[in-house]
Amino acid sequence: MHLFTQGKLKTVLTLSAIAVLTACQPADNATSTQATKATETQVVTETSAISESERLNQWFATKYEEQLQNSPMMLTFLGRKERYDQVDDMSRAEEERQLAWQKQAAQELQNTFDYNKLDDEAKISYDIWLFQYNQALEADKFSESAYVFTQMQGIQAFAAQFLINFHKVDDASDMTAYNKRIAGVSQAIAILLERAKERAEKGIRPPKFAYEGVIEQARALITGAPFTEEDNVADSALWADAKRKIASLVEAKTIDEAQAEALKAETKKMLIEHFLPTYQALVAWFEQDIVNTKENASGVGSQPNGEAYYNSRLKASTTTPLTANEIHQIGLSEVARITSEMEEIKDKVGFEGTLQEFFKFVKTDKQFFFNNDDEGRQGYISQTEKHLAHIKEQLPNFFGILPKADLVVKRVEPFREQDGGAQHYFPGTPDGSRPGVYYAHLSDMSAMPKNELEGVAYHEGSPGHHMQISIAQELESVPQFRTQARFTAYAEGWGLYAELLAKEMGGYQDDFSDFGRLVNEIWRAVRLVVDTGLHSKGWTEQQAIEYFKERTPISEEAIKSEVRRYLVWPGQATAYKVGMLKILELRAHAEKELGASFDIRGFHDTILGGGALPMAILERRVNEWIAKVKANK
Repeated sequence: MHLFTQGKLKTVLTLSAIAVLTACQPADNATSTQATKATETQVVTETSAISESERLNQWFATKYEEQLQNSPMMLTFLGRKERYDQVDDMSRAEEERQLAWQKQAAQELQNTFDYNKLDDEAKISYDIWLFQYNQALEADKFSESAYVFTQMQGIQAFAAQFLINFHKVDDASDMTAYNKRIAGVSQAIAILLERAKERAEKGIRPPKFAYEGVIEQARALITGAPFTEEDNVADSALWADAKRKIASLVEAKTIDEAQAEALKAETKKMLIEHFLPTYQALVAWFEQDIVNTKENASGVGSQPNGEAYYNSRLKASTTTPLTANEIHQIGLSEVARITSEMEEIKDKVGFEGTLQEFFKFVKTDKQFFFNNDDEGRQGYISQTEKHLAHIKEQLPNFFGILPKADLVVKRVEPFREQDGGAQHYFPGTPDGSRPGVYYAHLSDMSAMPKNELEGVAYHEGSPGHHMQISIAQELESVPQFRTQARFTAYAEGWGLYAELLAKEMGGYQDDFSDFGRLVNEIWRAVRLVVDTGLHSKGWTEQQAIEYFKERTPISEEAIKSEVRRYLVWPGQATAYKVGMLKILELRAHAEKELGASFDIRGFHDTILGGGALPMAILERRVNEWIAKVKANK
């Protein structure tokens, strides 16, 4: 993982949320490879009779490449270097242009291909393409309802993260492109700031805390050298990154010292003449407009057209027709069930007292926390690596398809780290040249209890997001657009299912860690109640915090961070539990239908082997697998 605007900005969100994400062929030969494939496709089409499914897959390859070329940032994220000195166009006009392109492509798809002649996999591809178009069409109805800048998804923080982590510098031209992108990012933020101002005039403002977060993140990126004339001041994040990348070119003898100095001078100029004034303008407006925000935050239901917007977000996040009230009730039921299981573990470990008292014990006793220092932070990372290594050994017993990409654990960069912030995952590349990264916020170790460590690692790493996203990226049996598809209920549902699956794989060897697993699960169940409460039932931020505190042992700092996440990201948090429950339902159905013929590896390969899917299409895929297994008995 894994929305601050709709339409065009979905690309940036796909890159920055979360969560949840993408990759492609190596950059060095990308253009020539595409040209070769295009020629081969033309020859095949002209010289041989091909099936309707093969013809459709060729069409998808062409269309998806057209779509990718609309996003220089996505191309970079996929490991490619086309348009390497550019960033995405963040204007409303570009959003409208791309939606028109999607409409034309959807019409062409329906007019050109006979659905009844397609095989099962091709039918799924066809349906996903139209599903994504309809999602974009629905989102466009609320193009002015989403927040542009927040403490969670704003490009003000992601822009630096993108340049630091994803803009690879192998030669001088790459560094020149980096420098041009500093100016491009500045222009993009200036455009988005104007859009934020327009929404503010219509009463669409994120809460006060979001303003404060944006201001803090933006200031952090323009603090230090080269933005100050003071001596002995620390380098700003981008300046330090640029100097590192240029120094690596010198060390590799790719450039000489004179070229290095010229590149650094160019970087400094871009930072001071473009980046600095743009960020100063961003901070200035947010500081000026913050007086118009509400001290007591409320959900989007209170905003103009807010109820319809929230219902749209629920539909997009869960890929189901579930209503806010239905989701709320599912949450209440799941909270009750998991609470009962927590009581059982409390009794099992011999704790005498109420569940609330047990919560206080696991939340405050020193045995459940690492020291709040660098040694403790490294201890958290090392312990996480140990658990993930055990799971890696077990993967062949539960999966037929295994990822090529490696997995590493890292602390979140200082300029975007938040006390109690949610851990998250960024994928690697299909060829394994860049590993997947599990990021943890470690600035406040009191918000990172040991007993919850395993569950979060399994969710973000293996068998969770790292497995799911890496396998999707590496698929060769489906069109490339499907390897990059992102459906939150599927991705986060799998992540939560993976937390439970890890128990079957030998995780949670002590009762307190198993209790931590339940803490993580009730956390997601509480989300159903709280998210719908905030945005549909008029709950206040404090009401949501109190509900959370009464039902989980999560630290108050983490709860506050979570609730504030839900407030600026309506609907997203409901996807986890909805998706997990659907996967569990499908597994139970398959086990019942197949009996002794049920193979856990076959089931998991069916779930992951088609890339991310909307829930209804995932159910269809599982049913098709069940039918094939029965037919082969």
